[in-house]
Amino acid sequence: MRKVLVTGTAGFIGYHLAQLLLNEGFQVHGYDGMTDYYDVALKRRRHAMLLQNPHFAATEGMLEDQALLDRTADAFEPDVIVHLAAQAGVRYSLENPRSYIDSNVVGTFNVMEVARRLEVQHLLMASTSSVYGANEKMPFAETDKADEQLTIYAATKKANEVMGHCYAHLWGIPTTMFRFFTVYGNWGRPDLALFKFVDAILDDRPIDIYNHGEMYRDFTHVEDLVRGIRLLIDAPPERPASAADIPEWDSLSPVAAYRIVNIGNSDKVKLLDFVDAIEEAIGKPAIRNYMEMQKGDVPATWADATLLQNLVGYRPQTDFKDGIARFVAWFRDYYGK
Repeated sequence: MRKVLVTGTAGFIGYHLAQLLLNEGFQVHGYDGMTDYYDVALKRRRHAMLLQNPHFAATEGMLEDQALLDRTADAFEPDVIVHLAAQAGVRYSLENPRSYIDSNVVGTFNVMEVARRLEVQHLLMASTSSVYGANEKMPFAETDKADEQLTIYAATKKANEVMGHCYAHLWGIPTTMFRFFTVYGNWGRPDLALFKFVDAILDDRPIDIYNHGEMYRDFTHVEDLVRGIRLLIDAPPERPASAADIPEWDSLSPVAAYRIVNIGNSDKVKLLDFVDAIEEAIGKPAIRNYMEMQKGDVPATWADATLLQNLVGYRPQTDFKDGIARFVAWFRDYYGK
């Protein structure tokens, strides 16, 4: 039985990935800090469901606690590490930037040290579409230059990518970084737009719509996202013999077993269409509060998922209207609204 250490298993994406891996016969050990960035009860409920499977165990601890992380990894002896835990949220990074340095930079360094010491078969780490920053060429491709990040959150994730490349080169660790595009779905985070919008509409509270709705996002359903990660686990990069061996569509490093992969729906959706779909799923109009663009935000994201398709023969495809309807049904059931 293959063993996967997953950081962030009490989180939105980590929970779904762990569930998928367990369903496919993996042994999973989760590591999560249970921070109070949002409702800890929701995190504990996710872990409680995972713990119903005998092949899942978890350690509660911060990534910055290197000694605990080391003890956990040494006892479990993972074949693969999937690093998802992070201080998330673009807007919160304006209020508490230090937490992003502690968790996303120091914590990720500790995870990479574990991977180096245990010589894992594959290290996979989460990045974000936010690293594309001020890029205007769309859809975003992994081979595009991405050096103009607009928030400290995006900057820490870019730092993770660079750190990962260094370790892949220096220590021969096969490393895949995946860039997420606006993930949504059941058991989602309360700070995400879909959760906030549904909650507000059901309670007759207004929703804030930035840039007067002139925004576009590549909404990616969480089940599609974790399926992509699952398939990438079995596609570790190999260092090429020369740069000439790398196809133009591949982000593979010429000097390391290292690759960056977009995981997105490849479908640019207007924010107002997203709100319309929420209203339709709930059967009730929103009270719309149109606002200016928020600092650090970008007007659009859109993934080129060609590389993912070429590597594993898969790309996300859930229609956002279907995904929203499923979320609304889950939300109403879970919160009794």
